[in-house]
Amino acid sequence: MAETRGSTDWRVVAFLASVSISVAYGIDASLPAFDEMRPDVGLPLGSNRITLAITVYFLGMAGGQIVYGPISDRFGRMATLRAGMAIYAAGAAGSMLATDFGFLLASRTVWGLGASAGSLMNLAILRDLYAGDRMARMMSTVSAVFLVGPVVTPLVAEGILRTASWRWVYAVGLLLAMVITAWTTRFGETLAPEDRRPLQAGPTLDAFRRVVTCRRTVLYAMTLLFVDGAFLVFLGSTHQVFEVVYDRADQFAVLFAASAVPFAAAFMLVNPAIRRWGAHRVGLSVLTSAILLGIVLLGLTLAAAGVPGFWTWFTIQVAGNMFLALVTPVALSLALEPMGELAGTASGILGLSAISAASLLAALVGMQLGTTTTPWAVGFVVYATIGLGFLVAAGRTPEQDPGSRPAPT
Repeated sequence: MAETRGSTDWRVVAFLASVSISVAYGIDASLPAFDEMRPDVGLPLGSNRITLAITVYFLGMAGGQIVYGPISDRFGRMATLRAGMAIYAAGAAGSMLATDFGFLLASRTVWGLGASAGSLMNLAILRDLYAGDRMARMMSTVSAVFLVGPVVTPLVAEGILRTASWRWVYAVGLLLAMVITAWTTRFGETLAPEDRRPLQAGPTLDAFRRVVTCRRTVLYAMTLLFVDGAFLVFLGSTHQVFEVVYDRADQFAVLFAASAVPFAAAFMLVNPAIRRWGAHRVGLSVLTSAILLGIVLLGLTLAAAGVPGFWTWFTIQVAGNMFLALVTPVALSLALEPMGELAGTASGILGLSAISAASLLAALVGMQLGTTTTPWAVGFVVYATIGLGFLVAAGRTPEQDPGSRPAPT
């Protein structure tokens, strides 16, 4: 760690949670605005194609990961984050001004490309400052504070939509980019000069080789991929289920915001469990709990011809996705633990693989959704179960294997 060696944990949490909120704003703020956006960008009312605005945002995030990682290992985390926020602002501005669907998708992709710097730098900064179970606890705390965003963002978007155009919802993205950029100058660099790596083909390819040949890192990354695939269905398709299956679109913003409250509480409560039993064992427990809830929901869904009672569906899927969300900081921290000074490159590879593949997995489920929730329930159980298999395998892998290097303490 460089200039921030004396930083308190809560200062780190506040900064990283704010960066995370800016990343998530591009998703959460869009959902309540879909109805107003469709006619303004040339889509018919009720068209499911508008959800591609979420998909391309994630794909933009995935594409940026592999670029920002090596750059941040060379030039530092703050310079990379500032560059990303400039791209983020450009994408938000383009989305705000879009008058056709193609331009909207292009702008949303750029927005996601900028947001990927925030997503990636969060991981790299945490790995610069922490390792192992402590990193998992800090990541859980950051996630808990970050979940203020999903509580507030849909309500803010709804408030703006009551008095102004959906374009002003996206204008807030410009403000967030400016705030984060200003904050980077006060937070300070976390990558020490002696840990920076040259931006040359040889060292960069060697870093990639070390990441992808570390079996432990790869297995935790595969866990993350399938868990995030299940979770992104929740983020990307909830509004569609509210609107099409249950005809409750008017309740979406309030209930989606309310669903973030148990998520935040769970992230805070999981920290003592990680301290006592370790990140891997906690990951096994919460992912198994998610699968059991998914099986219950699948059974109820099939028994109800694909449409269980609204409150049954809503309660169980929120609880199941809450457990899924707890797996993410565990899998990420354990995947990065062997990487040491390669945190930026490793985070980029993890981000590229997890976000791109998880987005496609979620899209496979989302495209099957019609007037029932059966595809959601099936996808949840299948993806989470595959993720559990990789998590079990990762736990049986030696902490140091070929391609890894001891993490600094």
